[in-house]
Amino acid sequence: MSLSHTAAEYMLSDALLPDPSSSRAKGLRLELPSDRLLKFVTVGLPLFLVSLAFAREFSAGSQISCFSPTNFTGKQSAYTDTACWDSLIHHGFDAEGRAITKSLWALKAFPYSLLVVAVLMYLPYLLWRYAAAPALHCDLLFIIDELDKSYNRSVRLVQHMKKVQQASAEPEQFWEEYERARRERYFEFPLLERYLTCKQHAHGLVFIYILRNLLLLLFLAATCLYLVFLHLNIFFQDEFSCSIKTGLLEAEPHIPSLIPCKLVFFSVFQLITLSVGSVYVLLIPVVIYNALQLCQWDKGLLSVYEMLPAFDLLSRRMLTCPLNDLNVILLFLRANISELTSFSRLNAVSALREATANKEDIDTVIDFMTLLAGLETTKPKHQ
Repeated sequence: MSLSHTAAEYMLSDALLPDPSSSRAKGLRLELPSDRLLKFVTVGLPLFLVSLAFAREFSAGSQISCFSPTNFTGKQSAYTDTACWDSLIHHGFDAEGRAITKSLWALKAFPYSLLVVAVLMYLPYLLWRYAAAPALHCDLLFIIDELDKSYNRSVRLVQHMKKVQQASAEPEQFWEEYERARRERYFEFPLLERYLTCKQHAHGLVFIYILRNLLLLLFLAATCLYLVFLHLNIFFQDEFSCSIKTGLLEAEPHIPSLIPCKLVFFSVFQLITLSVGSVYVLLIPVVIYNALQLCQWDKGLLSVYEMLPAFDLLSRRMLTCPLNDLNVILLFLRANISELTSFSRLNAVSALREATANKEDIDTVIDFMTLLAGLETTKPKHQ
């Protein structure tokens, strides 16, 4: 008998979780995987394409090719290209023969506008990082620590129950005392439950998270509309007529009034706009999905912890409207599940519980560990 008791003590001692290391605070993820992917694509894609555009501009030289008259010298042709690139004004005629002008400056400013787009896409993540991430970090650190401690308290309680049962002369009296303690909720963890309940009535984190997604959605839609505007108004204008009869050359008779020019970089910028626009359109449903995650509870994580005695946040129907800080914390707890050591232990116990024949005898992790410790021979059956 002493051998089995010693084995039970070793089993329960091994079930205890080690003290958390200081690296836990540094390893917490304060962004969901989908949010991290969105940040990488929405910010990195325009920066990458702009760098390619600038690299091509520096390597290829002039971005415009003008068809100067044959009597122009080399310097005059170079001056024509420079003047037309600086002005980027198309001179034409409408259907009634009246002279019209159309500015193509958006083509020259397009790479810099993509830089502005990248900065705008980064603003929602700066908002989350400085307005919500510090509070979320403290919440996650406290809740993860308390969940692991609650698990350890349950194991230590089983160890104590085992010693009391061995020293008890009347086993039936021991189990009656145990059932009475459960009914009067002596095993509950009021600090953790009340903290989670308090977070259920707070809305600071959920407001900032929804605001971040709304801002990102707004910037994505605005960028797509901007690219559509460029395509409809400018990006089909790869050829234009340029006038260099200004300043000292205005009175020169041998200079033609209009010189045809062609934009060398036009196809590259069209490819860039199509790439950015199509990717951003595909990302809009992802942003909407991230915001809609808050419309339902992630009950899988808390349901596992209901195996702990008197931890019944779900069974007491305390989870009402999911638009609160607790639901946001549950999403980030799921993302930091590797830091929650007790979850894997309880998940394994839950799987063993499902495989046990007499499930009616197992209500909490204390019951299951009591059975594993060899005390089931004296535990009465529940009626």
